[in-house]
Formats: sequence, structure tokens, C-alpha cells
Amino acid sequence: MLFPTVTFALFFFIVLPTSWILMPTRERWKIFMLAASYFFYGYWNWHFVFLLAVSTVVNQLLARTIHATDVERRRRAVLTLTIVFNLGILLYFKYADFFVSSSRDVLDTFGIDAGNSLVNIALPVGISFFTFQALSYVIDVYRRDFEPGSLINFATYLSFFPHVVAGPIVRGSEFMPQIDEPKDPRRIDATRAFFLIFIGLFKKVVIANYLATEIVDQVFASPGRHTPLELLVGVYAYAVQIYADFSGYTDMAIGLALLLGFRFPLNFDSPYTATSIQDFWRRWHMTLSRWLRDYLYIPLGGNRRGDRATYRNLMLTMILGGLWHGAAWTFVIWGAIHGVAQSVEHWRRTVRERRGLPDPPDTAARRWTQRIVTFNIVCLAWIFFRAESIQVAFDYLFRMLNPTEWFQGGSSLVTFGVLLAIFIGIAGQFVPRAFTARLMAGFSRLSPVAMGAVLGVVLMVINTLGPRGVAPFIYFQF
Repeated sequence: MLFPTVTFALFFFIVLPTSWILMPTRERWKIFMLAASYFFYGYWNWHFVFLLAVSTVVNQLLARTIHATDVERRRRAVLTLTIVFNLGILLYFKYADFFVSSSRDVLDTFGIDAGNSLVNIALPVGISFFTFQALSYVIDVYRRDFEPGSLINFATYLSFFPHVVAGPIVRGSEFMPQIDEPKDPRRIDATRAFFLIFIGLFKKVVIANYLATEIVDQVFASPGRHTPLELLVGVYAYAVQIYADFSGYTDMAIGLALLLGFRFPLNFDSPYTATSIQDFWRRWHMTLSRWLRDYLYIPLGGNRRGDRATYRNLMLTMILGGLWHGAAWTFVIWGAIHGVAQSVEHWRRTVRERRGLPDPPDTAARRWTQRIVTFNIVCLAWIFFRAESIQVAFDYLFRMLNPTEWFQGGSSLVTFGVLLAIFIGIAGQFVPRAFTARLMAGFSRLSPVAMGAVLGVVLMVINTLGPRGVAPFIYFQF
């Protein structure tokens, strides 16, 4: 069930008032919200509802066991079992075919015929997101940062439909206390909620879907049939597409949760304004970034054990972060590019500090140079993220960088509409927050009739400008 569809609108128009009606009787509300969330999740494939239920029950049992145990050795053993269980689910459903095909390729290099069979396991939608949330919940209980809640509270948290399939990755300590908080529908920030929902719709339907159909899907399907200019613009178009697609989903998820009385953490903060790769990861998919930092990078040692260990930890974190996105070597390379870039940035800072050199002056020219360099490194990595294989990615790069091809043939895919969509997608990230705040404040002062009229006009514009049909969100496959 996609957010920008009539089906979801009907679903939400039933869930929203029913949720507020049942809110005073909290146990009934939990049962209703759990049922609604399971219906939402099972709409794609009802079989995987059982996987979500099993993950919920097992992780709650393990968290309770850890909390009730004082012997550190036993607590650590149960934590290890938790990690094995959750990663085992991911490895089976998400990476079985990848391991089989990679092993077959290795055997083929030694002349051993391993056949062409694959496991062909269907990937449950959102499995990476709810598995990471379950892991963070149990690990936080192990660290005694958070006490486990009731089974129904945990089940509601893990399956809550605004975030179950594509995040943001909300921690149990952030969400579960909100379940039992008193809520007043009159105090809901509906202005911000509707603003986020309609901004998200615009990003997804108008920007992301348009760029996908007009240029991105075509150039990545067959790079050899397109000019270097089309390929170059196609990379920038994909950078905007994936940002508009994923941040659009997140905006809608945060807005929908807000209408239901729940607050989600911010997941994007103008990532293409970043002045370094490290800064980019402070702004892009922020809930995944802090998950990787708190549950992988820091436990590995972070930057506390010398430069070599820091480079190793950065590379491991980013490569595993790449594999989290998908079971393919292209995602490994994507993560490695980000890992190498962050390692180089760390090395440069270390050298400057050891030599006692002051930080370079923070001028506008320097900031813009850093932004341009960072953005192009990110776009280079996006080629591997989007390409169907390593071979396609390198074919794309070599043709795009081939000087003999630059002035041959036309570039029919590079249209005014494509360039305008790219410009809006990037320039929109430089809009001052104060302007957005004033815009929302002005909207909040309108009468209900005027608000409805504005939202209706915006919806009509989105429907007019967007391509026919709505493609699934990119991050649903992760």
C-alpha cells in the first residue's frame, strides 16, 4: 500500500478518526493500531505478517530475559543469541541468493561447475528497517539504557505503519514512552503535519517519478545508447530522484505519525548542502547513520584506538552499511567509496593537527568548493548504487568520461523539464529554515475553509504535474 494512492487515503481516513476515538481507552487503541498496522504491512504479501510477528515475540522474549538476568555472562550470551537471530533472518531472506551466486562465481573461476540454481527467496518489504529497530531495542535493554515494555507496546512500536516499511529507524526509547502518554487532538501540530505530507507528495510524485521516467531509468538501463551529456545529467538526476523519493517518504511518514499523535526523529537535513562526506552522513538518512554509529562504529572502537583502527572502523561501517542497502557488490563498492572518502578526510585533519596548522579560513568560496566536491563524490558513488551490476556501472563511467563521445549525436533526454526538476531538487535544500517557518506560520493562520482550499489546489497541481501512476518507493526494496 503506497502512501500517494487512493487506497492508502481511504485506509488513513478510517484509521485517523478511529485512533483518536479509541485513544482514551489505551488498551483498545493498542489492539486497533496493531491490527491496522498488520493490515497495512500484509497488504503487499500477507505471508510476511507471520515473520513480523515471530520477530516481535522472539525479540521481546530475549529483551525480557536480558532485563531479568543480573549475571553478565548470561546477559551477554542472550545478547549474542539476539544478534544471531536477527542477522540470521536478514541473511536468509536478503542475502542467501547473493552468497549462493558469489560462491558459484568463485567456483567457476577454478573450473568447478556449480550449476545455475538460486534460492529465489522473496524479500519481505521493510525487513531491514524492522530488524534494525528490534536489534536497537534489545541492545538498549542490555545496556540498561531502556527497560523493556509490554509485548503489545513493543509489537505496536515495531509494526507502526508509518515507519514499518521504510523508516525512519525509530528507537524503542523514542517511541514506546509516547504510547502511554496522554494525547489531546487539539494540541496536534496539524499545520506541520499537512505541510510535511504535501511536501513529501510533491517530492515523490512530481520530482522523483518525473526524473525516473524521463531520464534515469533509460540511461541506467543501457548506458551505451546514450551520449555522455545524457549520462552526466542522468547521474545528477538520480541523485535528486533518490533524495526526493526517500526524503519524500520520510516527510509523509513523519506527518502521518504526527497526525496520530507521535513524533518521529528527523531523517534528512539538506544533505546536498554538505561540505564533506562526514557532514553528508550527518544529514542523509540520519536515523541509519546514528544506528551505524552507536551500534557498529563505536562498539568497534570508533576513533579511540589510533588512526589505523579508525580507518578500519570507518571502512567496515560503511561497507556493512552498503550491504544493508542490498545484496550486491555494487552496494559494497558504494559503501567503500564513502568509507575511503571519510578516511581521507580523517587523515587530512590528523595531518593538520600534528603539524599544528590552523584550520583554513571559513570563506564562502571555500564552502562552495567543498560542497561541489562532496556532491560529486556522492554522485560518483550513486552510479554504483543505481547500476544493476558492476559491469554496467563501469560502462556508464567510461562512456560518460570518454572525451571522443562528448560532441557526437544529440542529447534528447536532456530537456528543460529535467534540468528544472534537478534544479528544484537541489536548490530547495538551500531554502532557509526561517522562510519555511514563516510559510507554515502563515498557513496556520488561515481559516479551515482557506486551508482546505490551499491543500486542494496543491493536490491538484501535484496530480497534474506528476506522471501517471505512482512507482514504489526506492527504499521499499531495502
